[in-house]
Amino acid sequence: MNYVSTRDKKLRLSSSQAIARGLAPDGGLMTPELLPRFPGRALETMKEMSYQQRVVYILGRFLDEFSANELSTYTTAAYTGKFSDPAIAPVRRLDERTHCLELWHGPTCAFKDMALQMLPHLLAASLVKNDEDKTVCILVATSGDTGKAALEGFKDVNRTKIAVFYPKDGVSEIQELQMVTQAGGNVGVYAVDGNFDDAQNGVKRLFADQRLAEQLAERGYFLSSANSINWGRVLPQIVYYVSAYCDLMREGTITNGEQINVCVPTGNFGDILAGYYAKMMGVPIKTLICASNQNNVLTDFINTGVYDKNRTFYHTLSPSMDILISSNLERLIFELSDRNDVLVRDYMQQLADHGRYQVNAAIQSRLKESFAAGFCDDEQTKQTIAKVWKEREYLIDPHTAVAFHVLEEYRERTGDDTLTLVVSTASPFKFCDCVLDALGVEEHQPGTDILDQLAQLTGVEIPTPLANLRGKNRRFQDAVDQGHMEDAVLQILK
Repeated sequence: MNYVSTRDKKLRLSSSQAIARGLAPDGGLMTPELLPRFPGRALETMKEMSYQQRVVYILGRFLDEFSANELSTYTTAAYTGKFSDPAIAPVRRLDERTHCLELWHGPTCAFKDMALQMLPHLLAASLVKNDEDKTVCILVATSGDTGKAALEGFKDVNRTKIAVFYPKDGVSEIQELQMVTQAGGNVGVYAVDGNFDDAQNGVKRLFADQRLAEQLAERGYFLSSANSINWGRVLPQIVYYVSAYCDLMREGTITNGEQINVCVPTGNFGDILAGYYAKMMGVPIKTLICASNQNNVLTDFINTGVYDKNRTFYHTLSPSMDILISSNLERLIFELSDRNDVLVRDYMQQLADHGRYQVNAAIQSRLKESFAAGFCDDEQTKQTIAKVWKEREYLIDPHTAVAFHVLEEYRERTGDDTLTLVVSTASPFKFCDCVLDALGVEEHQPGTDILDQLAQLTGVEIPTPLANLRGKNRRFQDAVDQGHMEDAVLQILK
């Protein structure tokens, strides 16, 4: 299967080339030339499989350069022994119509592990398949969780370097501690003066810098990405939507063909986009409910067809969604426009020039066929954490709380009582300050002692990877502005 750029369908790459490059040369996003559909009994076939077997089955439909044995080897290395729950992505029943898909049982306690434990294996293999003799330098902009997951996935991987940029004062204390204490001889971590969009735009400028590319090539390096602009990030995320549906079937909660809704807290749109791809492949998903925090640019887009980043940026209690430029929306518009690369290119140029664009009536109509949207402010986030704990004794992080709030409003607004899967994206222990505040505790213990404070209050066990942060020293303390991110990259390549 070949992959094409969302901005130029004539630009075709193989799957290994698409994964190795990360971003298309024209600034577009690499997307499958054809989106495969599952054969008639595929969901029944996968129903009795393990999560690892489902990964191999699904990825094999997209990666024809990779043998089943190769994919099986990578999958075993990515998911075996690294997740605290043997189901990898377990589905928890909260009530008859509401289930939670827990994606935070991996080594960094966030959903990014689901893809970033697999991507390094796919990328390393892609370098070999492409006869690439250079070392890859991975650039990552993170709003909190991607950075640590990428660092953990790529640490000490042969022929790789990785530089992570996160917004200074824009992540939780635990998220920052996870990154700045990262082990590995090939890693670098830098705070950026600004917000996530500033970090992300800075990384995109580095990719577009031809002078930097030539300078790196002379040193034996080339750039790639572990953000969800890389198809190798989005692809493994499709799996957990398919897997969750199969688990619901196996448990007898639904029958094959019965529709479900999915509610996803998202900022960069990659997580919910993977759910859309699962739907297009044949998973009976009725409505994808897009849940935003106060940075509600996606809510407005889905409801009006206008994408406008010219608005106030808010630092919220759900920092991983503090984003105003949702990169993966470009892939969705590509699909909804019947893969009209000229139109996509025009919209993205309008976004770059004016900070806004408006899709046509046909795209907006198709958008509303599959998506609904809502948002949640900080006070509602805390109220939802407290409510879910009080009513269900189920502890959630602020991002998952945003999804629960938006789902409740959606049900009240529409009367839709379809069984809904709420995607839980991070452990509540990554956001102890917010969760304790929500539960009525105003005085917080310093440093990692706050983990014990939350555990003692709720009786919920601290995830081992977070408990292991105790006593770790900060390795990285450098801060850069957008204009000096190139210097940080060159520094780790010395």
